[in-house]
Amino acid sequence: MSVETTKTPVDSAPENTELIRLDQVTKRFGDNTVLDHLDFCVKPGRHVTLIGPSGSGKTTILRLLMTLTKPDEGTITVDGQRLFPATEKQVREVRKKIGMVFQQFNLFPNMSVLRNITEAPVSVLGLSKDEAEERARELLDLVGLADKCDAKPSRLSGGQQQRVAIARALAMRPQVLLLDEVTSALDPELVAGVLDVLRDIARTTDITMLCVTHEMNFARDISDQVLMFDSGRVIESGPPEKIFSSPEQERTREFLSAVL
Repeated sequence: MSVETTKTPVDSAPENTELIRLDQVTKRFGDNTVLDHLDFCVKPGRHVTLIGPSGSGKTTILRLLMTLTKPDEGTITVDGQRLFPATEKQVREVRKKIGMVFQQFNLFPNMSVLRNITEAPVSVLGLSKDEAEERARELLDLVGLADKCDAKPSRLSGGQQQRVAIARALAMRPQVLLLDEVTSALDPELVAGVLDVLRDIARTTDITMLCVTHEMNFARDISDQVLMFDSGRVIESGPPEKIFSSPEQERTREFLSAVL
């Protein structure tokens, strides 16, 4: 089954096309500069993984794209539309293009699995209930939970809840899927199932993925490009085989030797 997402596969995207662009973005929390005049772009259909030590700014990028926080300086554009600075109307339009899966599953505990997935497509995208439910059932089949439509989140394992969260994000038909340490809250034996679902999505769809993870084998498998962050800057960038096998920067080598 294919998931409808952006219809601009990476192989056919013009070389200069950029789906996400950050220009000179700075973000501070008090005296701590988390992002330091960051320039950063992602082409349509690419799978980009951000690696680096905790506190290096990786998750802050995802939170900026989700408008959960705002930069102190710089501009952010998605699909040619300004996300910051922008009016509230502009922000709402751009946000429809972006889905995010968090470390914690953030499912509505009082709603069934099916309604967790259909709520936003009906209320935000204006889909009919029937259309949203058909889409939700297809996605639950994709993530291996076709028999859990009527279950409440509390009846699911952590890995199952995270797969529901992935289906919920995809139900909005985003052009961009943001993944923030999606396995960090799971017991080790549940991690593989969630990563397999994401590998399948990466392989079978043309959705653009921006992933923060400490799962280096997963990053190696799905990524077109890996960015190494340190102190709010990208210090090294390249295809996974280069970054993981022969990194140029000593800081990258230190980090990888600690996590591999």
